[in-house]
Amino acid sequence: MKGIILAGGTATRLFPLTATTSKQLLPIYDRQMIFYPLNVLIKAGIKDILIIVSPEHSGQFLNLLGSIFNKMDIRLEFKVQKEPRGLAEAFILGEDFIDNGQVAMILGDNIFEDDLSEKIVRFSEGGVIFAKEVSDPERSGVVEFADSGEVVSIEEKPIKPKSNFAISGLYVYDKEVVEISKKLTPSDRGELEITDIHNEYLKRGKLKVEKLEGVWMDAGTIDSLLEAGQVVRDKMIYAKMHPLINNAIERFNEELKAIAKKRL
Repeated sequence: MKGIILAGGTATRLFPLTATTSKQLLPIYDRQMIFYPLNVLIKAGIKDILIIVSPEHSGQFLNLLGSIFNKMDIRLEFKVQKEPRGLAEAFILGEDFIDNGQVAMILGDNIFEDDLSEKIVRFSEGGVIFAKEVSDPERSGVVEFADSGEVVSIEEKPIKPKSNFAISGLYVYDKEVVEISKKLTPSDRGELEITDIHNEYLKRGKLKVEKLEGVWMDAGTIDSLLEAGQVVRDKMIYAKMHPLINNAIERFNEELKAIAKKRL
C-alpha cells in the first residue's frame, strides 16, 4: 500500500500564521503538524509516501523532510499542486505513484488519538473511511447509518445533517479510486469532491465506515490549533509516535545543532 499526505492549500483561516509557512509545518506541541499524519501511515507499515504541497512552501517541506528518513527504509516523494481543486484530485496527481495499488490518503492537518494501523493493514478491497460522532457535523461530510449499522447515505457539509457522524480526513481505497476520480464532475464550487468518491464506492456496495473512539481533530483554525497542542500533551499522543519517527527527529535535531555550532 502507498500513502498520500495532502499538505497543500492556503489555509486562510490561519492567517497571519500561514502567511509565511504551510499550515502543516506549524507546531503541534513538540513537533510540526506533518509528523502526525506521517505517524498514522508509518505505523500501518506504509513505506512509500507522497506528500502533495503548494508551490510557495515546497522548499520548506524539503528542508525538513528531504533527508530526515535517510537509511530508515521510508521513501518520501513530493508533488506540487499549483492550485487546490478538491481532495479527490490527489488521486489523479498521484496516479503514477499509486501505480495500480492500494492507497491510504490522510489530510495533513488531521490528528487521531486512535491507533488505526490494524484497520489499515486489514484492508483488502473497496474503500474504508473513518467517522467520529461530533457536535457540529455540518462542517464535514456526514454519514447516515441504518439501525443495522449499514451506511445509508453520505452528504458533504449538509445544512440539516442526518446524523452526528462526521467523516475524518483518512481514506483507504483500492486501485479503482484513480479511475473513479478521473470521471468526477466538479461541484458547484469547482472542486472534485471526495464525497463523490465515497458515494461511488457506496453505490457499488464496497464502502465500509469505521467509527472512531478517541479524539479526532482538524487543526485548521487558531483555536483548534491551540486545542490540538493541549490534547496531544494531555493525552500524551506525542509519546505514542512510531520509534522510527522519534529517532529521525532526534537525529535531525542533533545534525542541526552541529551545523549551528560550526557556524557559530
